[in-house]
Amino acid sequence: MLNILGAYYNTGYMNYWDPTYILVIIGAVISLIASAKVKTTFAKYSKVRSKARMTGAEAAKRILNASGIYGVRIERVAGSLTDHYDPRDKVLRLSDAVYGDTSVAAIGVAAHECGHAIQDEKGYAPLVLRSTLVPAANFGSKAAWPLIILGVVMGSLQPLIFIGILMFSISVLFTLVTLPVEFNASRRAIAVLGDTDILNREELKGTEKVLTAAALTYVASAAAAILSLLRLILIFGGRDRD
Repeated sequence: MLNILGAYYNTGYMNYWDPTYILVIIGAVISLIASAKVKTTFAKYSKVRSKARMTGAEAAKRILNASGIYGVRIERVAGSLTDHYDPRDKVLRLSDAVYGDTSVAAIGVAAHECGHAIQDEKGYAPLVLRSTLVPAANFGSKAAWPLIILGVVMGSLQPLIFIGILMFSISVLFTLVTLPVEFNASRRAIAVLGDTDILNREELKGTEKVLTAAALTYVASAAAAILSLLRLILIFGGRDRD
């Protein structure tokens, strides 16, 4: 969408290659590298069976109970790496590759999602903020582009473009708030896996690598979002003065 908008802008107002395309390229490359890293790391440690022979679902139940949490359901969800914790319904959903698998990778991912449940139980501030931002971020991501495009089509209507950029900024803020939430959940996961002896020290090293790779995808997403926002600002920020 940003590429199309940039092309429209260049055709109508500037007849040379827009150098801000480099920001889109950088963001795409970062995201591709992070995605490839998490997939290869997860695949590698999915082949390493835990000595406890505990499945992801079993590990999740043990972790939650050890943390004094008994009201969270554990369910299977289709897909690969689609694992997530739903704070609204108090449900921890584990993907097919995690729910019934006994690998170090599966247990690590399950523990990470338990980390979110523990955050929810303790009222972890960044998680509360992220949950609060969800409606605004969803609306902002959907409304931003129509507003910006409408502003351009109607003859560079700056107020609409500004509002569109502001809407997009809310979704960028959401990706930034997500970072401490995800990193904290991983730290909690590693700590509780060690405390409960679900994994031994050597297995924990593999789990840390899986969770670190997963965390990089959130960093990449935030970086790509920031670069896209920066490009919008560079393209449209000064047009009211032109």
